[in-house]
Amino acid sequence: MSGEVSQRRLAPESLVLYASVFIMGGCGLAYEYTRSKLASDLLGNSIEQWALVIGVMMFFMGVGSDLQKYLNDEDLLAKFISAEIALGLCGAFAPIIILDTYGRFESHFILVQYFFIASIGLLIGFELPLLTRINAGNMLKMDYIGALCGALLWVFVLPRFFTTTEMAFVLGAITLAAALVALWFFGTRVRGWRTLLASNLVALSMVAGGFLIAPRWTAHAEQALYRDRIVFSQTSKYQHVVVTESRSGGVSMFINGHLQFDSQDEFIYHENLVHPVMEIAPGRSRVLVLGGGDGLAAREVLKYSDVAELVLCDIDPAVIQMAKSQPELRRINRDAFADSRLHIVDNGALLPSDTRELLVPNQNALSTRASAKVAEVRVVNLDAIRFLEQIDGRFDVAILDFPDPNAPTLAKLYSKGFYELLRQRLSPGGLIVQQSTSPFYAKEAFLTIGRTMESAGFAATPYHDNVPSMGEWGWWIAGDKRWHTKESIAAQMGSLELTGTQTRYLTHETSRASLVFGAGQLQSESTAINTLTSGVVYSQYMRGWERYF
Repeated sequence: MSGEVSQRRLAPESLVLYASVFIMGGCGLAYEYTRSKLASDLLGNSIEQWALVIGVMMFFMGVGSDLQKYLNDEDLLAKFISAEIALGLCGAFAPIIILDTYGRFESHFILVQYFFIASIGLLIGFELPLLTRINAGNMLKMDYIGALCGALLWVFVLPRFFTTTEMAFVLGAITLAAALVALWFFGTRVRGWRTLLASNLVALSMVAGGFLIAPRWTAHAEQALYRDRIVFSQTSKYQHVVVTESRSGGVSMFINGHLQFDSQDEFIYHENLVHPVMEIAPGRSRVLVLGGGDGLAAREVLKYSDVAELVLCDIDPAVIQMAKSQPELRRINRDAFADSRLHIVDNGALLPSDTRELLVPNQNALSTRASAKVAEVRVVNLDAIRFLEQIDGRFDVAILDFPDPNAPTLAKLYSKGFYELLRQRLSPGGLIVQQSTSPFYAKEAFLTIGRTMESAGFAATPYHDNVPSMGEWGWWIAGDKRWHTKESIAAQMGSLELTGTQTRYLTHETSRASLVFGAGQLQSESTAINTLTSGVVYSQYMRGWERYF
């Protein structure tokens, strides 16, 4: 034979080719998922990144499928195995090279990113019709089955054991192993098999070496993205979290590249977020914090001795664990989680049946008064909307400490449907407060949040302050229209006394000043509100920040 295998082949030969297509389909899709995840971690805007990466890959699959028709029918197996080796190397090394490029040569990032996306798409599109020419069996069926299995592997298995960059090397090794099995099985019927064997073994050695040094390489590449030294980095199921520490001891936390807080001034943000609503609420026995997994909002809430119960709901258990275990964060949140007794709460009302924690804080560690009561703290890892749908009882105060609406999945937490659900969970006269991005950089998004609250039955009052690390920042404080007006809320904030509460920044004067906006800052021609399906606040947010950065 001249290298290709005739259609009349033995069953074992067909099985080897089917297995190759199965692995190619699974690994090919998983490679692009890895590329999409990396782009989302670096750039944010996850839905856009996933759509673009998958779309570009499929386009180049079509290009690769068209290019292969210009090859003659000689040595098709050798050509397939060569393409498989190239795919394994590209897939394995692409994430770490892309990450390193983003840190060192950001202007070249897009070029490098889409070079690898296009290359992988070309190779996948090239291989499948090539194998169909070798064996006209059910190749497409095996490719589709492989894609499903690859997706399941990428979502449910690989993230449990490997980081994003390590996953790429694992997938590369699987691809190269499949090429090696095919080369071993067909042996001398493949022209140039010795050269291909040597190339495959070299490629496997490179991938194995890359896997071993991936943690150090990743840390080195990621450090180039941040001014200060990285002391913690973790990619969870939901997001990529980085904690840095400056030479002066300042600690910053980033989620998907976006600053969440800087310890040098975070107290300005968190005191503005927590104390106005806690001071003017008719009651504060039962408090809900949505988001706030770093424990900083909880730190402020627990300064009030009459707080009997604090329920904190953050979707990501990795952030909670980090806030409980990382020395840098424990110091800032004053051990809001660590100094407590841990219990498992068996609550069938909360689905899925994740581990939920009942934390009874140590009164000396978490209270500012010797006579303060011990507050019951329940920590729930669940999507905020699902939590509100399933939780029983009502809250006197709800503090919404979500990330900015910089992705469609986050925009739903600023929607009319969400606010309507939240309003049903408030006790009579209860109040909510939400961090609402910058009224300067993202003015239209900020104003849309207030309009959306109003449309859900709230009376909402805006206020703002300057947080040096974040710039001009804004919040909305709101209560059910049956019990409050925006004027009454503003009047109470204007007369805030903060008696007996320890604050580093917030005073009666700064609270009153936060209600004052410049000419035109609260005026807009838009009347849009944000709904679960419209995503208006997301598009406004992106347009606003893109004008300045």
